[in-house]
Amino acid sequence: MGDYLLFMLSAIVINNILLIKFLGVCPFIGVSSSMDSAIGMSAACIFVNVLASSLCWMVQSFVLEPLGLEYIQTLAFIVVIASLVQLVEIVLQKVAPPLYSALGIYLPLITTNCMIFGVAVLNIREERGFIDTVVYAVSTAVGFSMALILLAGIRERFAIARIPKVMQGFPAGLITAGMMGLSFYGLVGLA
Repeated sequence: MGDYLLFMLSAIVINNILLIKFLGVCPFIGVSSSMDSAIGMSAACIFVNVLASSLCWMVQSFVLEPLGLEYIQTLAFIVVIASLVQLVEIVLQKVAPPLYSALGIYLPLITTNCMIFGVAVLNIREERGFIDTVVYAVSTAVGFSMALILLAGIRERFAIARIPKVMQGFPAGLITAGMMGLSFYGLVGLA
């Protein structure tokens, strides 16, 4: 249990998928302008990351490796993730319309989120078992969500802050993201 706790803490804070490994930067900058959109994207990322990593692990372990097709891993994972997102979108639209409405545009955006693909590949590269894959997927998604919500909270404060005209908006967001990355990078030696 203690090993999993350390494993999760490491993935969430110390080796943050977004601020240390730089996967998922596009939605980090693009969706972090408001807290509502950041929370919506976070929820969708946690849900899809766990499903996609689990499914990609199964495809790798039960299809690609037994058939000797490891060389098409990238293509297979992209197809799995895109299909999964489309399937989840269709099922949510039929089964839970309020949840589908709440997730809105965030589900299609996840198809192009490199964090989802990156976590699936990292799990295979590190030769993790299924339970470790699920734990890592949850942890990285929580770390991504934490960083996204933190930046959204800071960027919402920009509206009332005295920021020079030339630095308002995107430049201030990039500088803030860089400073967040540096602060998290200071923890890397702890892992």
